[in-house]
Amino acid sequence: MPDTPHLIPPSRRRPRNGVRAVTAVAVVLAVAAGGSYAAGLGPFARGDDGPDPAAMKQARAFLADWAAGRLPGAADRTTRPDTARDVLRSFTAGLDIEGPRLAAAEDAEETEDGTVTVPFTAKMPITGLGTWTYESELPLVREKKGGGWKVDWRLSLVHPRLSDTEKFRLEREETTPPKVTDRHGTSVADGSYPSLTPLLGRLADRTGGGPRGAVQLVDRATGETVRTEASFGERPDPAADDRPVRTTLDATWQAAAETALARADGKNAALVALRIDNGEILALANSPASGFNRAASGTYAPGSTWKIVTSSALLLKGAVKPDDVVDCPKYLTVGKEFHNVETSEFPGATFRKDFTESCNTAFISLRGKLDEGELGRVARTYFGVGQEWHIGIPTYDGSVPVPKDETEKAASMIGQGRVQANPLIMASVTATAVSGEFHQPSITAGNEDGTRTEPLPDEVVTQLRELMRATVTDGTAHVLADLPGEIGAKTGTAEVSDDQDNNGWLVAHRGNVAVAVVVEEGVTGGGSAGPVVHSLLSAVPEDPS
Repeated sequence: MPDTPHLIPPSRRRPRNGVRAVTAVAVVLAVAAGGSYAAGLGPFARGDDGPDPAAMKQARAFLADWAAGRLPGAADRTTRPDTARDVLRSFTAGLDIEGPRLAAAEDAEETEDGTVTVPFTAKMPITGLGTWTYESELPLVREKKGGGWKVDWRLSLVHPRLSDTEKFRLEREETTPPKVTDRHGTSVADGSYPSLTPLLGRLADRTGGGPRGAVQLVDRATGETVRTEASFGERPDPAADDRPVRTTLDATWQAAAETALARADGKNAALVALRIDNGEILALANSPASGFNRAASGTYAPGSTWKIVTSSALLLKGAVKPDDVVDCPKYLTVGKEFHNVETSEFPGATFRKDFTESCNTAFISLRGKLDEGELGRVARTYFGVGQEWHIGIPTYDGSVPVPKDETEKAASMIGQGRVQANPLIMASVTATAVSGEFHQPSITAGNEDGTRTEPLPDEVVTQLRELMRATVTDGTAHVLADLPGEIGAKTGTAEVSDDQDNNGWLVAHRGNVAVAVVVEEGVTGGGSAGPVVHSLLSAVPEDPS
């Protein structure tokens, strides 16, 4: 339900001579464009870690604004707002960057003059080509008036090689449009499926038919290339034949997915539908359709959809049964105050009721039933989360770090803390939960599969299916109750930050298909992602061919 940041531990940095090393919590500040940003541990856990909370908060806020496209806001956090606004705009637009992901590092450094330097990693998705990744640093200085912190503006903080004499230029090469078909041989490269357009090059890379280009560092005065900063795409193999790349997609499902995302009311959103029996992806869609692939590469707190994994961990060791009474109070304090959506409560509720109504406090109260790191081990061992997936296009494969304290352990029970996923992962989690067996998702055939998982016991699968079915018939996923077929589902509401609405999630299964949808700032899962899933399942057969 409520949401927290994605933490990526960077390599340790040695303090420079004459500086004092200080440590701050690493926080991913952007997930896709307008994605999940947060400080602390969600609605229930406030406060900043680190030796200088005000400086670190300003650094995180600057990167979050930049990543979300709030460039005036980012610029206002610097010592030179007008210049910063112009440079950030020209850098992002000029290089066709959409949905930057910016992660503050774990180590900051404070010099003797009081400047705090915060390293960060930038992942810049360049439309139609790929992601340019590099590292830079944010210098922060204290204002003379008021004592607040500002980012000390300089070109090199955008990129270390950006300067008064050198800038970057994007160069694209003309290439032959790739030939890509669905599982039945129907072309999906004719523009009828907008979400696939940015992926076609990736799908065709194996034949050398994808787009190519480069980010060049050039001299501002002469325009001459100084160096190639990043290259994208491969040269075509002269020996390759002209056969199209066949995908696992289904044109009917893909078209329905594209239409369904219109129910997101213009918000950033993503959807994945895949076969339960083998992991083959039937549809993958993003809104907006161009640019960043939120569905497979986004990094989001999954909120209460993650309670499928938490429930699996509890059921596996017999720590709870569906009919056990697990009280659901409005509030529960574990270092910080945790609460339910709209501060709901269900006194004397059974675990089944806690699941179907998505009670945060009940799940958190069971945290002592799991060992440290046990949730992550279950996610990895049974659901493949955090292992390296090879599906045919780039993906983010999830993260469930060992909690650093009891507060973070409490948050991880409800898909918060540092738990990170995306619709691809959660569709796969759903498929595994209701079948008992993990299948590495795929969008093309012949991908390497180095994952190693164990099957869930039949008893656990039966219990999970019953809990998800009850969530549709009697719980928060009732929006799907009028559809044909025995649908099971789980909603999720993930808080982003104090000044942004919650992300809405819904995962579901029917027949041989599992679906996952996230709607950024959708407020609730049932209210935002629910109509998207309803639209999809209304437009497709109960089982794919």
